Amino acid sequence: MIKSELIQMLVDENPHLFQKDVENIIAAIFDEISDALARGDRVELRGFGAFSTKNRPARIGRNPRTGEKVAVGEKYAPQFKAGKEIRERLNRRSATDDGNSLED
Repeated sequence: MIKSELIQMLVDENPHLFQKDVENIIAAIFDEISDALARGDRVELRGFGAFSTKNRPARIGRNPRTGEKVAVGEKYAPQFKAGKEIRERLNRRSATDDGNSLED
C-alpha cells in the first residue's frame, strides 16, 4: 500500500471527511514522526510498533566494481520494531493461510 492508497481507503471509509483533510492529517502524522526521529527521539504507537534511529558508525567500505577501499561516513538509519498486536495479527493470518507466503 502506498500513501495515496491509504488516503483513498480512509476517505472511502469516512465519507464525512474531505480528501484534502485526510491528506493533511496523514502528512502531519508522517511529518511529526520524521521530525521526532531527526531529533533522536523514539516514537511509540502502542499496539502498532516503535520507530527509532540506529547509529551506523564510520567504516572503511569497498567499491564492488573496482575493489577500491572507500571511506563511508557515519549514518543514522530509521528502524521499526513491530508491536505485539501487529505481530499477533500477522501470525494469526499466516496460520490460517493455505501455506502460501505473504510475498506471493
